[in-house]
Amino acid sequence: MLEGIKDFFRKKSLRKHRSNVPTMIMPLGQIRSAVAFIDVEDTSFDTCKQALMAFYRENNIKGEIFFFDFRKLGEGERLITSITTTVLKSDLNWFGKPKKEKMDLMSESRPDAFISLMKSDQYPLEYMAACSEAKFKIGRKQLAGNVFDLVISDPSGRDLSEAEAFLAMKAFLNKIK
Repeated sequence: MLEGIKDFFRKKSLRKHRSNVPTMIMPLGQIRSAVAFIDVEDTSFDTCKQALMAFYRENNIKGEIFFFDFRKLGEGERLITSITTTVLKSDLNWFGKPKKEKMDLMSESRPDAFISLMKSDQYPLEYMAACSEAKFKIGRKQLAGNVFDLVISDPSGRDLSEAEAFLAMKAFLNKIK
């Protein structure tokens, strides 16, 4: 019953806040700004973060990296990413919608590209991707409503880390002229 109520409010919120900016596949040379999302629970998250930052520098892209960290931190454990660019469970409302502050921070740079290296289709990511006004949206798993313009999925029988998935994504982006 509670899941049905959550789904109702999730769909209603998506309909109300979904971006109406037309999206398309863009050549790498036209991307001036980007936001990327990675999951800190992925074992390669630090390698992935470094690869993304290098990619931004190499292509003269003003980029931001956001982290999803839904872990329950134990006593004495600390957050390993910036609190500003990290989406925590406490940043979500009761049905999973991210707080306005996180949405505003994502939208602030008016990104040309939205990159999700997360394999998940959890509602917070779905909401942020659907509501982003980026003109080119890239992900690893298509979301409801065909949010992503480009989907780079794992090959059959393999479970790629976020860093491996980014390398494949980067190779593909370099081919788009």
